[in-house]
Amino acid sequence: MENTRKSNPDLSTIAWGAIFILWGIIEMLPSLPEGIGALGIGAILIGLTLARRSKGEPTSAFTTTIGILALLWGGLELARPLLHLSFELPIFAILLLALGLIILMRELKK
Repeated sequence: MENTRKSNPDLSTIAWGAIFILWGIIEMLPSLPEGIGALGIGAILIGLTLARRSKGEPTSAFTTTIGILALLWGGLELARPLLHLSFELPIFAILLLALGLIILMRELKK
């Protein structure tokens, strides 16, 4: 008997596949500017959230937060040459601190 049930693709699996493809492209093209990978991952994660929302599926605040932080990271990495700072900006450390604060504040609000 033929199975007539339509299967819905797992959006998380699609997002992971896209992340691995992006990672492979970035590894093959080392001449890409710093921050492109973070921007791409942020766009994929935000896209995952939007796709879930449009399908009426539950979204993950963690995925959305990581997506936004990745977009910020990539944007700051790309803007670094334009900022002309006299010191090295610890972008990753700043984003880790921001993520920790977001997680703590959400938990303390409960």
